[in-house]
Amino acid sequence: MPTTTEDHSTSYARTDDRIVVTHRSRDTGRPLVLLDGQANNHHWWDGVRGDFDKTHRTISLGYRGTGTSDKPRDGYSTPRLAQDAVAVLDSLGIERADGYGTSMGGQVAQWIAVRHPGRALGCTSPGGPYAVERDTPVRRSLAQADPEAVRQALTDLMYSPGWLVRHSAGPHHTLGDPTMPPLARCGHLLASDRHNTWEALPSITVPTLILHTDHHRLTPARNVALLAGRIPDTRTHLFPGARHAYFEEGRPEAGTPVRDFFS
Repeated sequence: MPTTTEDHSTSYARTDDRIVVTHRSRDTGRPLVLLDGQANNHHWWDGVRGDFDKTHRTISLGYRGTGTSDKPRDGYSTPRLAQDAVAVLDSLGIERADGYGTSMGGQVAQWIAVRHPGRALGCTSPGGPYAVERDTPVRRSLAQADPEAVRQALTDLMYSPGWLVRHSAGPHHTLGDPTMPPLARCGHLLASDRHNTWEALPSITVPTLILHTDHHRLTPARNVALLAGRIPDTRTHLFPGARHAYFEEGRPEAGTPVRDFFS
């Protein structure tokens, strides 16, 4: 049964492979699907959801493997996660929606855009052999055995030092879902690493907004030109000084180009 928190209701959808996916939404407004990053759940958007509530019916989902959604042993890929998002829309009776995906959510949004129109992509890449990958030091920092060291490395990649000084107590909404079992966390990592929409991107037929930052080591900014060169109708917007979680660090200004684009 759906539950209600403030003006958002929480419910669930069942995918075509019988996985239960939970989601949060409002009852009114133009539908906007919010797609979060790897190994995170809908709390990724807690700090910024309100920036869209006046113009949109925001819909966020807990990917399979996260939050209160089912946590299967397998079935993790960005096309599969895109189908899960479509299952959520189907359960709500929504035939068409705007979409805003950041990080791995941007990869998921690419697959939805290939098959269903209307997207915005933030801090993401096309994947595959043509993508510009993070450098070796970044990979090593995220592969450390000490969980606290990994959390610190991820924090530094997500937020600029000045912002962290001003928000040292948090909450920081983008540092992962602590409830994920190891198999699901590995599944999300493989889904992102194996993502490849290079050949499919030219088939996107709707206008697409590409957002990124100029100080970004997790997903290098050179991927913006790659995406813009493959998707026929794109606009780009660069946020100076921010890092991967630009949408949270740059709030509320970071929401403005997204709202303007969808309007």
